[in-house]
Amino acid sequence: MKVTAFNGSPRKAGNTSLLIGHACEALNREGITTEVIQVGGGKLHGCIACYKCFERKDRRCAVTDDLANSCIEKMLDSDGIIIGSPTYFAALTPETKSLIDRCGMVSRANGDMLKRKAGAAVVVARRAGAINVYDTINHFFGISQMIIPSSNYWNIGVGRNIGDVLQDEEGLQTMQVLGENMAWLLKKIAG
Repeated sequence: MKVTAFNGSPRKAGNTSLLIGHACEALNREGITTEVIQVGGGKLHGCIACYKCFERKDRRCAVTDDLANSCIEKMLDSDGIIIGSPTYFAALTPETKSLIDRCGMVSRANGDMLKRKAGAAVVVARRAGAINVYDTINHFFGISQMIIPSSNYWNIGVGRNIGDVLQDEEGLQTMQVLGENMAWLLKKIAG
């Protein structure tokens, strides 16, 4: 079984990456293979609403000059998906939103091709606004008919400067429990 995590932070090794890594460590301990894909930092742009994905139904976005199609392929090849984003002005990073919009549109155009995969959000905030980010990512999972594993708290860590989340003991514990619960869910789905 495999989980692919998408880091929507422009900081490749920042707080979002650290929290995703903590969840992935728990998944790995449970025998789940993980891979992290860096999408933050200008590697994705928004959906242009051309609707060619609905015409072609080839599980691909018609726009091919960025990472969207490789992200779609990674999602299709995975049993579980983690999407992580820092909180920018109480919202997702633009790349995280682009990932959701582009992959979500292609999925809907192709018979909800992500349904029944597990999906989990990982969010970092300096102080507030994280619930909006958490909700937005989970709305994508919900409309995609995915199954959302929970943790012992919302999947949020607190930090501003790189490495600050490592001082957030509750946030780290939440990521560990998230990884354990996602692994349990994936094993149940695989039956």
